[in-house]
Amino acid sequence: MSILVYTETEKGKFKKAAYEAVSYAKAIADKMGSTVTAVAVNSENPEELGTYGASKVLNVVNDSLNTFNAKPYASVVSSAAQNENAQVVVISSSADSRYLAPLLAVSLEAGYVSNVVEVPSSTSPFVVKRTAFTNKAFANTEITTATKLIGLSSNAFGLVESSTSCEVVEFNPEVPSSGITVESVDKATDKVTIADADIVVSGGRGLKGPENWGLVEDLAEVLGAATACSKPVSDLGWRSHSEHVGQTGKPVASNLYIAIGISGAIQHLAGINSSKVKVVINTDPEAPFFKAADYGIVGDAFEVVPVLTEKLKAFKAQNA
Repeated sequence: MSILVYTETEKGKFKKAAYEAVSYAKAIADKMGSTVTAVAVNSENPEELGTYGASKVLNVVNDSLNTFNAKPYASVVSSAAQNENAQVVVISSSADSRYLAPLLAVSLEAGYVSNVVEVPSSTSPFVVKRTAFTNKAFANTEITTATKLIGLSSNAFGLVESSTSCEVVEFNPEVPSSGITVESVDKATDKVTIADADIVVSGGRGLKGPENWGLVEDLAEVLGAATACSKPVSDLGWRSHSEHVGQTGKPVASNLYIAIGISGAIQHLAGINSSKVKVVINTDPEAPFFKAADYGIVGDAFEVVPVLTEKLKAFKAQNA
């Protein structure tokens, strides 16, 4: 009996979330005395998953799956789970996996728990810890169904190398038609994505206009970070809506989140609360963000950020 993991790819490359999901599944397998089987779709190097603990990879090669669509992908993962008699299925908490989750839960008659942050405290009964109330609390949830479906919260477990002899097996289940035709997909290819970023640098209306966004981009470049913005900024057209983070935008669970000129509306804070360390730079000492932040700088972003960027450049140069 194996633990099954769905591993996400982008243009044939595994996403960071895939390695984290396999690392997490390996920890469960060790606790249950089991093994990890991964499902990889159109991956260039499926054997890479062995580095993080997968002992078997079901490698699916199918041109109809080049673009993600929940229905056919759910069918593939469900077929893999049934083929392997998997008692536990692990997915990430990405937008794609959140689309998959309800379809998988119905197909496998599985209890689904999202936003899981730790290895099960008990496997009999099967109890997992998850975040609740927009990350303001935790809940210990028991899954009583025969098959358990776990959605691992981003950056909750981290990447843990556990090199394992990995067998790659071709897997060709029947793939149903999605009923959707994708004409084109446009994506930025030269930037770190918010979903995969360990560090996110975000800007708000305090930057006063799109012409000042170089402050955010320069700092992000030094840190190897993704750039983001608050909802008012995207609504004003200063930045693309793809960079809007918060409860009504993209959720952020980075290791470090730097907010520049963002006051901290409740909807924004709800979307970034999963970040481990939060830093705010704002001229207003009464800004709500200071109550949620781990570190705060009361000051003018136009003075503080350039100095911070230069100091970081100097630090990196000394430690290169």
